Amino acid sequence: MFGLGTPELIVIMLIAFLVFGGKTLPEIGAGLGKGIRSFKKGLSEVEESVPGAAEVKAIKEEVDKVKDLGKA
Repeated sequence: MFGLGTPELIVIMLIAFLVFGGKTLPEIGAGLGKGIRSFKKGLSEVEESVPGAAEVKAIKEEVDKVKDLGKA
């Protein structure tokens, strides 16, 4: 993951805790989670509105099924 190991991640989390404090970190995490969820929802809405997207998805599912049959 970008060349970051456990010690580096611990140091980053410690610095974030010192900068933002214990009360605001959960709020920041909740806001970040809501933002990511909203982005994914918007992305799926755009994918659904594209003409032919449903057909492409159906074909992809069929190809995946055939691949799974080939593995067995």
